[in-house]
Amino acid sequence: MTDTAADAVLAHVHRGVGRILLNRPKALNALTTGMVAAIDQVLAVWEGASLSAVLIASTSAKAFCAGGDIRTIREHSLAGDAGASERFFASEYRLNARIAEYPVPVVSLIDGLCMGGGLGLSVHGGFRVVTERAVLAMPETGIGFFPDVGASYFLPRLPGAIGMYLGLTGHRLDAADALYAGVATHFVPADGLDAVGDALADNPGDPVDVVLKRLAGRSPVTGGGLAAARGDVDWAFGAPTLGEIEKRLRRLDTPWAAAASAALESASPQSLEITHALLARGRQYTLRECLAAELLLTRTTIRTPDFLEGVRAALVDKDRTPNWRRASLGGRPPLS
Repeated sequence: MTDTAADAVLAHVHRGVGRILLNRPKALNALTTGMVAAIDQVLAVWEGASLSAVLIASTSAKAFCAGGDIRTIREHSLAGDAGASERFFASEYRLNARIAEYPVPVVSLIDGLCMGGGLGLSVHGGFRVVTERAVLAMPETGIGFFPDVGASYFLPRLPGAIGMYLGLTGHRLDAADALYAGVATHFVPADGLDAVGDALADNPGDPVDVVLKRLAGRSPVTGGGLAAARGDVDWAFGAPTLGEIEKRLRRLDTPWAAAASAALESASPQSLEITHALLARGRQYTLRECLAAELLLTRTTIRTPDFLEGVRAALVDKDRTPNWRRASLGGRPPLS
């Protein structure tokens, strides 16, 4: 990786509002180690400043952040460079924890794709604003990995069995679904997104929630497909085992259940097992405990055939036809 974090992360303070802009548009703002370190350093410096809020946004309408640069992680694994991968995940998870514990309100402006590491940047902050172009997902089971960046903490805390559904299937949330699930907190139309920073600066004494609600258009939350399927989601994905989840989906015999079943069938069996175990137990642990367990798990997962094959099929050759294998991790996931 060539570190160009000075260009890929832009940061400045204007009228008491810190603004961090992700600026790697050709890669859909996929996070590198340098970018993570740059964001973490900025936030560390700003802890001593008198700010009313911190914004995290993108310079591109296509993506807030499509995740971590997982293709580079695969290259590290193939080269036997475990240290480089360790540095990336450790620094990313440290940043996730910093955002969760930050003393100033963190407002993420999610326009376009927000996946994997993008959720790690946003969901741990207090305010996640989505536009009508937002698409959010944790698609890791489709590349032989598992939902990380604290997903073993935040997914189990979503209502009902929504978190298990999202983690296992990688289902993509639109703005309505993200608001319904609680992954997003506010809706602002894309053409009003640039006004958020100035509105916060103009009203430093007002709660951030109040300022964001003033900018919101009509919320799309009532029109979401997730709300319509909620009963089936809770019944099927609330089952105690993967096998029972699959059985319940077959019993439902609906288009939604068929799509969910297809997503499970196309995912890595190894990833499904890891993810189910992590999410089934994550509600018992703190965010820092979950991040520590996820870091331990990355050390073995990124060397497995399923991870190497999944990233190859999705991001290298892009043939979308992974040949999954059942690779033993030598024990149960750390949260079990």
